[in-house]
Amino acid sequence: QVQLVESGGGLVQAGGSLRLSCAASGRTFSSYAMGWFRQAPGKDREFVAGVSTRGGNTYYSDSVKGRFTISRDNAENTVYLQMNSLKPEDTALYYCAARTAYLSGRVYSELNEYAFWGQGTQVTVSS
Repeated sequence: QVQLVESGGGLVQAGGSLRLSCAASGRTFSSYAMGWFRQAPGKDREFVAGVSTRGGNTYYSDSVKGRFTISRDNAENTVYLQMNSLKPEDTALYYCAARTAYLSGRVYSELNEYAFWGQGTQVTVSS
């Protein structure tokens, strides 16, 4: 089992940047594929970005491709989401998620593929 704690959210103006972090407990972080999701008020939780166990493969939603970058540091048990050129529509509660991965190169993008979730960190982008 893994516990996830997000940080780095806040209030930023449109066009600005934020970097989210997700710290994971446990000694087997490198066996988990990781993802970031977000949920805006009144909307369903949606996939943002995912990364494979060793960080070699990544995948992004069309809405953030080219602006956000997911990365991970397995030595620090942490996954990051660098968010640039932020837009008001990026405003949401951002969640970190993890799942065990049997194929190390695979990236997961579906909500129900992830077993472990953090509590979320709020990102608000003002216009």
